Amino acid sequence: MTVQQSTESDESGGAGERGETGPEEVAGKAAPAAAGEVTREAAEEDGKAARKKRPFWQELPILVVVALLLSLAIKTFFVQAFSIPSGSMEETLSIGDRVLVDKFTPWFGAEPERGEVVVFRDPGGWLEGGAEHSDDSVGGTIQKVLSTIGLMPSADEKDLIKRVIAVGGDTVECKAGAPVKVNGAALNEPYLFPGSTPCDNDPVGTVTVPKGKLWVMGDHRNNSRDSRPHQNETGDGFVPVDNVVGRAFVVAWPLGNWRTLPVPDTFDQVPSAAAGPASSPEGPSAPGAAALALAVPVTLWNRRRGQRSLRGQSGHSGLSGRNGRSGRWGLGGRR
Repeated sequence: MTVQQSTESDESGGAGERGETGPEEVAGKAAPAAAGEVTREAAEEDGKAARKKRPFWQELPILVVVALLLSLAIKTFFVQAFSIPSGSMEETLSIGDRVLVDKFTPWFGAEPERGEVVVFRDPGGWLEGGAEHSDDSVGGTIQKVLSTIGLMPSADEKDLIKRVIAVGGDTVECKAGAPVKVNGAALNEPYLFPGSTPCDNDPVGTVTVPKGKLWVMGDHRNNSRDSRPHQNETGDGFVPVDNVVGRAFVVAWPLGNWRTLPVPDTFDQVPSAAAGPASSPEGPSAPGAAALALAVPVTLWNRRRGQRSLRGQSGHSGLSGRNGRSGRWGLGGRR
């Protein structure tokens, strides 16, 4: 009995010891792990809090740089604002208007079309002796810097804005007392400044625009140094297509002058340079008339020959052919 009780007590004591130390060991091992997780979570929260607490003045330079880069990219590749410095395009554009110019479509090979208002670089000598001068004051310098990065409209003295009247290959007639004609079609120009004449002050007669060039004119014809007065100067008054910065498509400022700048309907009536006067309905040419006169008797002779052949074969002068099959012959002989 004693031995048995001793054995049982040993077993129970061992079990008790194992039972007592087991949970403590597990708790001891789990406690450091839980403490480590709490530490990591606290560190992450502290990091987030530190990022959230960053002063605005530290982030402001980054925002400014990003905004400048975006503005410069938009101005360079997409849209640029220009300020109108003179009255050569009145009444379409007034002095001080801000226009937005599309610089994106030329990247895909699009070229200026008749009737569009375009901004272009000076082809050479157009701005010499003009009334405008470079502004070297502090305000002028700021204007140049901000316009360079696209934050203000450009007032570059080497950029001009006019309306495209004719493109490469077109023939322009600009005579006193007459409307402007392009490829023989007279232009109806309701966009001209009131009282302005189409060509009276600078008639140039008839000119043909070379390929890759443009003929441009201001809407205020009596106050515009455009292709006409430069006809006898460097470049003969033509503007290279490569000099075009882009097409003005909207007046953005002031808001009271806001409007789009579509192509006037009159330019839809201008025939292409390739068609020229031949596009008008006329009679056939001399070779065509001769061919037609020869074809008529030949056709009649073949028709009669076919009818005689039918009579000899069938003995009838009707429409039906040999063996009564009417579908094989007709008035014009064999098919």
